[in-house]
Amino acid sequence: MLRRKLYIFNDETSTFEVFRTSLAVRLRRVAGIVAAAAVCMFLYSFVVMRVMGYHPPKTVLLQARNQELRAREELLCQRMEGINRDLLDISVRDNTVYRPIFGMQEIAYDRTGGTPAEMAELLTRRALVQAKSFDEVGLLARRAGEMAACVPNINPVNLASPQVNISSPFGIRFHPVFQQNILHTGIDLRGPVGEPVYATGDGVVESATINFHGYGNCVVIDHGFGYKTRYAHLRAMFVAPGQKVRRGDEIATIGNSGRTTGPHLHYEVIYMGSYVNPWKYLDSGLSSEEYLAMVRPREELRR
Repeated sequence: MLRRKLYIFNDETSTFEVFRTSLAVRLRRVAGIVAAAAVCMFLYSFVVMRVMGYHPPKTVLLQARNQELRAREELLCQRMEGINRDLLDISVRDNTVYRPIFGMQEIAYDRTGGTPAEMAELLTRRALVQAKSFDEVGLLARRAGEMAACVPNINPVNLASPQVNISSPFGIRFHPVFQQNILHTGIDLRGPVGEPVYATGDGVVESATINFHGYGNCVVIDHGFGYKTRYAHLRAMFVAPGQKVRRGDEIATIGNSGRTTGPHLHYEVIYMGSYVNPWKYLDSGLSSEEYLAMVRPREELRR
């Protein structure tokens, strides 16, 4: 179809001429059409998306994908919370049952979570700590027999002897030399000079020192598994540093060396670097015969 031409009458020439639209007019018309189209598109979008609730296909797909990912995230969080509860139950059982059996300290666990990434990191750390704890417990379980022999749980002297008695317990007491209340880190067992002193568990002699002050002549035995024992104010010492001893071996005799007010044995039990009450490890119900059957005097060790 041919485009129609418009003509206008030229008064000057008295002729009809073809009407030509200027470039500026044509540009204004194009701009108007574009603006009208934009307004229509805006109105369409507003009515369709805002009023009628419809969305473009791409937006609908993205929304569906987002909902799917949120559902997966929620399911993942629920599973991690379940794993976290299980690990907490295991850690509580570990701290209240397994580790106390072997005299092991409790393990502190981080109980805080957060985002899935933070929760995943928390579970990873907790699983590693728990695995290490079970490795330690398993090792001690395999060495239970050795540990049983090392824990200092026999009396260092014959408590059934009428010449031996406890003169000062563990805890805060009025010090007879310093004349003030201070912590007594062990127990004092009064007895005659020369009364045998025995190792209360298997171990290695850490030190055997001669001193005229403080503890006086003193033997320290490292039993392993966190345990050490100290025997102070001795007269004679029959062991040397580095020497292995067995439970019941005679290691020294009661004396009056160091800072004392009379002959006695100062006996300490140290666990994980802290002083504990030695009385918890003693058996005051043993008869003299029963006790002497458990120990090995120096004469027997020479054989």
